[in-house]
Amino acid sequence: MAANKRIGVTRDASLVDQAYYMIRERILRGQAPLGSALSRRKLATEFGMSLLPVSEALQRLENDGLVESQPRAGTRVRIPSESEVRGRYVVRGALEAESARLCCANATFQQRLELRRLAEQLDTLYARSQERKNDTDFFYVVQEQHVNLHMRIAEFARCQELREAIERTHILIYNWFFDASTPGRSLPPGFHSKLIEKVAGDDPDAADRAMREHVRFGLGSVLEQLARANNATDWRLRVKKENEADEDNETNGLAVANIEPLA
Repeated sequence: MAANKRIGVTRDASLVDQAYYMIRERILRGQAPLGSALSRRKLATEFGMSLLPVSEALQRLENDGLVESQPRAGTRVRIPSESEVRGRYVVRGALEAESARLCCANATFQQRLELRRLAEQLDTLYARSQERKNDTDFFYVVQEQHVNLHMRIAEFARCQELREAIERTHILIYNWFFDASTPGRSLPPGFHSKLIEKVAGDDPDAADRAMREHVRFGLGSVLEQLARANNATDWRLRVKKENEADEDNETNGLAVANIEPLA
């Protein structure tokens, strides 16, 4: 996928922006799993840029809560704590439940039809994803559509401040991040269509309850995956091993380069 096709990247994006979105996309595709090392030098070489924009991009991602760094240990994809994940689910539930309530009260007839159409399309994509579990491109498309549906609900709620709060807290991006950590997780048939039946209905309280139940689904699977990631080898040791392997490869490469060809 070309850089200017990525979410949030335009032709005039700075190098920092380009590096930020390319690394974030890699994480959200599941190509950089929880706890995996992120080498500034490797990324800079791959992206064809200096270390500075890559370092600034990683700092932004650390501020977003997607990566973490430690002195003399390096940078890795962040493994959130159980309490943090639970907290993120609470925040998302509170914001999106109010979004669903207001959408149920304020959406027009055409907007309700659009939500039903988007939900049906998303359920179809999720069903197909079970046959394409290792297809990161397809996973990315599904997650884009998921974010789109939930942001439409927020838009049709007609509360700009609430919509901005959902965007600013990155709750949908965190949900995407958590989904990427639990590959292959299946959803019940019609999962999103059943939600929209309530959101596009005539009972705001029912819409509120449906959204809270919707948001909580799958929390147990995410916590199990995080527990497994936290039990893996200490990340400082893993990063050190990877760096030593890189140094060995560079040394071997130099040795090969210095061998004079036979006459």
